[in-house]
Amino acid sequence: MVEMLNNTQKSSTNHSGSLCPAHNSPERPKHNQTASMYDWDSETQGWILGAFFYGYILTQIPGGYLASRCGPKWLLGLGVLGTVLFTLLTPLAADLGANYLFAVRVFEGIGEGVTYPAMYTMWAAWAPPLERSRLFSISYIGGQLGTVIALPLSGEICFYLDWTYVFYIFGAIGLFWFILWSFLAFDSPNTHPRISEEERIYINASLKDELAVSTNNIPWRAIVTSRPLWAIVVAHFSFNWSFYTLLTLLPTYMNDILGFSIQQNGMLSALPYLGCSIVAVLAGQFADYLRETCLYSTIRVRKAFTIVGMLFPALFLVATGYTGCNYILAITFLTLSSSLGGVASSGFNINHLDIAPSYAGILLSITNTFATIPGMVGPVIGRGLTRHNTLEEWQSVFYIAAAINVLGAFVYTLFGEGKVQPWAIRTSSSHEK
Repeated sequence: MVEMLNNTQKSSTNHSGSLCPAHNSPERPKHNQTASMYDWDSETQGWILGAFFYGYILTQIPGGYLASRCGPKWLLGLGVLGTVLFTLLTPLAADLGANYLFAVRVFEGIGEGVTYPAMYTMWAAWAPPLERSRLFSISYIGGQLGTVIALPLSGEICFYLDWTYVFYIFGAIGLFWFILWSFLAFDSPNTHPRISEEERIYINASLKDELAVSTNNIPWRAIVTSRPLWAIVVAHFSFNWSFYTLLTLLPTYMNDILGFSIQQNGMLSALPYLGCSIVAVLAGQFADYLRETCLYSTIRVRKAFTIVGMLFPALFLVATGYTGCNYILAITFLTLSSSLGGVASSGFNINHLDIAPSYAGILLSITNTFATIPGMVGPVIGRGLTRHNTLEEWQSVFYIAAAINVLGAFVYTLFGEGKVQPWAIRTSSSHEK
């Protein structure tokens, strides 16, 4: 977005209008001036940044339902393939106009919306209970590592080529991923042709007391009235508000406030997500150690990790707004905020698998539906509050995200649970449908 705008191209430094003194960066090669640029105001930028989530929210619950009924492999694979195809069409849509770009982003979200429900459904069939935290956290950081790679690489691509190649290159990588997924992924241990019989028996035996006898009749009434589920909903919504605030607006903050060029911007914008990836993996290992070796109850571990993963990020996010032009301190606080957020991956974020493994994909689809709302409204509100790009305006953005984070941690601590719910371990009767 930063590179696509006319008002960021006033000089070769690409940040002449920043609040803080610009930082030295290499002079841009002339050949990267060929891509189109656009006169989009802050409001239009906010709508485009949030467009993805308008499609993303539509396929959460259908994705969870289809994953439980039809299996997660092809649902996830075809969903990502759809997103890839619209990614490749993004430069054309941008040239046609902001409305076309908005529509393409919505369709990307529709394809991507089935990803996490399918992933949770797959882990419900693959992850032994005492290995869930570390297995889930390893797969969960894929989204973080993707950001770690994509942000600096996007900066380099924009610098040496132009912004259109970001979409072409990542689209091509997505096509290659789909081919690998088609041949290597399987819905469950029982359908995998290459794992050992010993491993198959071990996984199935570890899950036999947790999975429902049948998933043909989904207990919708029990699900939507479950207090532990709504505790996760509030926590997930709150956590995603700050996460999406950083994901969509951090490059703008780097450019407009701290004065970093597009090349520097990508590298520094990736630091918070690198920290989050590392912490998430370590937290997953530690959470399973506490449950398996130290015999701490599941809910104590989930609540403790949620508190750490939401309160401390809120603190450092607020502190970022008071660093002024001290960019080293600002990047440090933003990195600490995002990194500590990785602890929550072994808190509320995996709790769906604890309370209803048979319906984990459906539960995730419900919580992620609500948790997508911040992605839809957060960028619009954020850009609306920062029309003049003052530190005071950005402080308001950080305060709002932090306050919502604290609220989510408080609600989850009060109402979260860690045991499999009764409605999740028996065959549903017809009146529960």
